Amino acid sequence: MSAPWLPVVAAAPLALIWVLMLRYRWSAARAGLAGYALTLALAVGVFGLSARGLWVAHGKALLLSLDVLLIIWAAYGFYRVVDEAGAITDLAHALARLTGDRDMQALLLGWAFASFLQSMGGFGVPVAVVAPLLVGLGFSPLAAVVIPAVGHGWAVSFGSLATAFRALEAASGWPGAQVAPWAAGLLGLAAVGTGWAVAHASGGWAAVRRLAWRAGLMALAMAGVQWALATAGLWSVAALGGSLAGGLVGLALAPRRNAAGRTAASPAWVEAAAGYGLLVAVVLVVQFVPPVRAALSPVVLTAAFPQVETARGFVVPAEAGRRIVLLRHTGARLFYAAWLAAAFYAWRGRYRPGVLARVLRATVRGTRKATGGILTMMALAVVMQHAGMTEALARGLAQVAGAAYLWVAPWLGALGAFMTGSNTNSNVLFGLLQRRTAELLGLAVPLVLAAQTAGAAVGSVLAPAKVIVGASTTRMTGREGEVMAAMARYILGLLLLITVAAWLASGW
Repeated sequence: MSAPWLPVVAAAPLALIWVLMLRYRWSAARAGLAGYALTLALAVGVFGLSARGLWVAHGKALLLSLDVLLIIWAAYGFYRVVDEAGAITDLAHALARLTGDRDMQALLLGWAFASFLQSMGGFGVPVAVVAPLLVGLGFSPLAAVVIPAVGHGWAVSFGSLATAFRALEAASGWPGAQVAPWAAGLLGLAAVGTGWAVAHASGGWAAVRRLAWRAGLMALAMAGVQWALATAGLWSVAALGGSLAGGLVGLALAPRRNAAGRTAASPAWVEAAAGYGLLVAVVLVVQFVPPVRAALSPVVLTAAFPQVETARGFVVPAEAGRRIVLLRHTGARLFYAAWLAAAFYAWRGRYRPGVLARVLRATVRGTRKATGGILTMMALAVVMQHAGMTEALARGLAQVAGAAYLWVAPWLGALGAFMTGSNTNSNVLFGLLQRRTAELLGLAVPLVLAAQTAGAAVGSVLAPAKVIVGASTTRMTGREGEVMAAMARYILGLLLLITVAAWLASGW
């Protein structure tokens, strides 16, 4: 594993995917298949991964893929249930009456509400739920995907009830209480940049100048509340509290079109919003009501995998694969919410005959290509990990950076998230490596780990797997490369902001 050229070889599949998607506008499924083929060739021919190693890697990848696909299928199904009832159109009209400011609508829905969904749901849910709402308000399909995708990035590490942050603590072996203030601080800065990025994606620089102070106040509320909760050890509700605070500030600051915007919500708006209210209720009940949580916990999907060693001596210890608690999985929560919403809307007479068949057909059609893309990307990422390609690439980056490693740490986290589609997986892959590198270089370990998870949070937004989710809900499937190109400038800017902030903090 010591050959100096190995990191360059290890980077080849990722570089190929980026070029095919950004330069040639290939879909995620096609680019992922090309990258996967190259990964297999390099893993076996250069890194010495055995047939046993390939079997283990693909078994783990299948579990990881199922973990993601359950959410994609359920999220798209939930969207179809609500859309068939006309609820999205009703919500769009209600929001338009609340404020006629299109760019403020982007901040409220694509930033505050998307972050709120991230705090409870996790992978893909913010984009899958919010993007169709934005389309209903008249945003283009491209903008409708980009706005919530960028908008929820700051809330990822402490979102999903702090799953990613807890994974970092476990993988690195470093106390989370020492890392949390730094992580919340870096992500708070990202929240400021995110608000302005959402405004720009909505209305260009004119929108940024016009709404800069409103977005700034919303960001201060988000960042301040998240930092306070995270520092107090309340990691699981840090993003939830921050997103709620930002949303309330945004509602207070939203310019009203006329007096009607100040009136109480109409019955149609309340009825339309009930589906989303049921989603919030289901997520909170499953997460925070112990008897319900216990009742849904017995069914677990996992598998035990043996140790894998490559011809170059890289070892992956024996371990269990992804543990999926099936009945309280995020996908299951969305499924429960979809059925409850369907029952409610049917009771209110909002459906035409044959709604179930239409929802099922549309869900199968809408997620078919996304399913193939997820399977391919996950297989690529896990094969790279088991072949030692991931570690070779990470170590090469660290060696090149040397004392300037804080300029690398956030980007390494982002790289892991891009590869796996998950802040959590990136923290698992690189958490211990980031700690050891920081110790060798004499850097503050909590700050380096904070840079890791902050970079991974923002970088996960660009992961092809997440792009697939957003594209599938706005009829942009097959145009994922176009979506990534539009998002990249915002995400790269946020990563640079985190990097500079971490570097400046290292001198304090």
